[in-house]
Amino acid sequence: MLTEIVLWGTGFILAGFIMTLLILYRKMKLAAIKRPPSNVPFIIVLGAKVNGYKLSNSLYQRAVKGLDYLKQNPNTKAVVSGGKGPDESISEGEALALFLMKNGINQNRILIENKSETTFENIAFSKKNFNIQEAIIVSNDFHVFRAVQVARAQGIKAYPLGAKTPSSIKTKLYAREFLAIIKWKITGR
Repeated sequence: MLTEIVLWGTGFILAGFIMTLLILYRKMKLAAIKRPPSNVPFIIVLGAKVNGYKLSNSLYQRAVKGLDYLKQNPNTKAVVSGGKGPDESISEGEALALFLMKNGINQNRILIENKSETTFENIAFSKKNFNIQEAIIVSNDFHVFRAVQVARAQGIKAYPLGAKTPSSIKTKLYAREFLAIIKWKITGR
């Protein structure tokens, strides 16, 4: 009898875990395909790995998505966010700024946040430094759901703009993001 109870309990826990993952996956996918409104005052392009001075593939996809929005919305300013890791030659924010300027975005439309190390800090420092009340959050499709939730929890009226995630790392990043969402739900960071 006890064995049956343990098996049923384990089955319910496992089913609940799988259901939670499926719900989160659906929310992540829906956030990634939403189209943000036009003429939002700011976009915040979240940082990711820089290889020396070169944008990683993930960061490049974010930069291109942000660039497209900026070209279509000439009154929107970009906040490029991300600090400098130990193996990076420049900060993620600075690398993004260089990319945008190289691709025709005027320097006066680019605001750099270059101290953050996490998604929470990307949003918090950007909001504090530039008094952001409303923004589009640009990140890869696997990440944009949580990033928008983090921004909303900090009082920003936020909209997602999901960039493609490189196929070669998609499974790993989705798995990591599930854990990050659970951590965020527990800690708020």
